[in-house]
Amino acid sequence: MTAARRLTLEIVGWVLVVAGVAALVLPGPGLLMLFGGMAILSQQYDWAERRLAPLKYRALKGAAESVEAWWRIALTTTGIVLLGACGVIWLVGPVAPDWWPLPDGWWLPGGAATGVTQVVSALVALGLLVYSYRRFHDDPEAVAELERDLHAATRAREERDVAP
Repeated sequence: MTAARRLTLEIVGWVLVVAGVAALVLPGPGLLMLFGGMAILSQQYDWAERRLAPLKYRALKGAAESVEAWWRIALTTTGIVLLGACGVIWLVGPVAPDWWPLPDGWWLPGGAATGVTQVVSALVALGLLVYSYRRFHDDPEAVAELERDLHAATRAREERDVAP
């Protein structure tokens, strides 16, 4: 692997890890971004590889739990629509209303870049919701498969760590 490729992968991996950690408390698919970053970093670091299987399990388990009940799906869909609508409002950029108590510069800060980010986030969230629904909704075997994969990965890692 060339040095430039390795550096690029490492930068992308760390950016995804940092963004994933931020998205754990901010709107966004935090566990999935964290998993993606760790998957990239696991190509170069043993410590990242050791944490990959449990992180993948938790991310996919969260995706499965998000489509277990109709109210969770409805709540997620409502959040996606609101996020996308806010992005469109930011893109349109209406003038500050008369009731706005702060200077006009504080009305919808960030401009079009913020709007684009919100719309893209809504589209990603919609894609993840559709993926989760198609893969996990009313399919207990898919969730059981996650458990089996985690245990198999844990056993394989333990055997590899014990081998001389």
